[in-house]
Amino acid sequence: MSGDRFGRLAFVVTEDWFFASHFLPMARAARELGLEVDVITRVRDHASVIEATGARVVPLEAERRSLNPIAAGNAAGRLSAILKARRPDIVHCIALRSILVGGAAAAMARIDRRVYALTGLGYLGARPDLVGRGARAAIRTLLRGPLQSRGTRFLFENEDDPRLLGLDPADGSRVAIVGGAGIDPDIFAPAPRPPSPPLKVAIVARMLWSKGIDTAVEAVRIARREGADVTLSLYGAPDPSNPRALGEAQLRDWSREEGIAWHGPTRDAPSVWREHHVCCLPSRGGEGLPRTLLEGAACGRAVVTTDVPGCRRLVRDGREGLVVPPDDPPALARAFAELAGDPDRMAAMGEAARARVLEGFTERAVMEQVKTLYRGMLGEAVSAP
Repeated sequence: MSGDRFGRLAFVVTEDWFFASHFLPMARAARELGLEVDVITRVRDHASVIEATGARVVPLEAERRSLNPIAAGNAAGRLSAILKARRPDIVHCIALRSILVGGAAAAMARIDRRVYALTGLGYLGARPDLVGRGARAAIRTLLRGPLQSRGTRFLFENEDDPRLLGLDPADGSRVAIVGGAGIDPDIFAPAPRPPSPPLKVAIVARMLWSKGIDTAVEAVRIARREGADVTLSLYGAPDPSNPRALGEAQLRDWSREEGIAWHGPTRDAPSVWREHHVCCLPSRGGEGLPRTLLEGAACGRAVVTTDVPGCRRLVRDGREGLVVPPDDPPALARAFAELAGDPDRMAAMGEAARARVLEGFTERAVMEQVKTLYRGMLGEAVSAP
């Protein structure tokens, strides 16, 4: 352990906004243990939010889109120099690119204790073709081979992803599974539902192919043609760093259709759920545990999602909402029509969704799970002051 009384932890994450939107509870958990915390990331507009947790933001300029060996090797070399200077006791790498770059950098800096937090595989996880299968096999080989140290622990948001790496989800010595990013149930709180009809469905997500936005659009078209009074609101921005981002022109074209509206990004998700009945994410896969589903569920909204890892961990079909096959617009349309025709059942699902979040998906629950992980890695010398 370092010379600090309680030790030091370094998070490695591609973007400051990503850490600020999803992982502040982990920084708070480390601070509660008395750890000094560095967040090594590409800094844009969210450094002050991160620093409010007591963490130190360390800039690392790197291109998130590129995974080619030269770019990744260059980033790993610069990150290694930072780690050698800061000497953290644990390096906590968040999401795939940070794991690949951060794991290599930690190895170069001779830091054995590492947390690899796989928050889903995104586009690579959603691709069913040979390229997707090959990429997933390569990731498994790297993470279980040259990037794994004796002190490596794996952090997941669902039980399917560890199996993808050949790990047993129940192996507490190497694997921890947390309730996603965690939700503050006081901020994301139930509110009265708006009048209906129509059934107001919303998707709050990045506008990506992997999120199934086009599936939802087609499902609403089908449902409306068949007489269901359903509308769809899209909240989110295209992501130019993602190879399958939906273009703004496409989103604006959809907004010209009856019953469909793209509103751009929002920083006030609770207000979205106050104005809608159903939280939807028709993902094609690659999820960890989508924060948008946690937010909608915490606000007491029925959830309609797909039978893919992460989504099915939170939502049990017929209880907190409806679960349909991915990439199946007719099945999604039937789910919308079913809820539109039975508002009492929809309301009951919303209440069940709120209760589900309170069972172990809150910020506090995630913080305690992460603190247990850190304590186990560092030993009893690290304890709450």
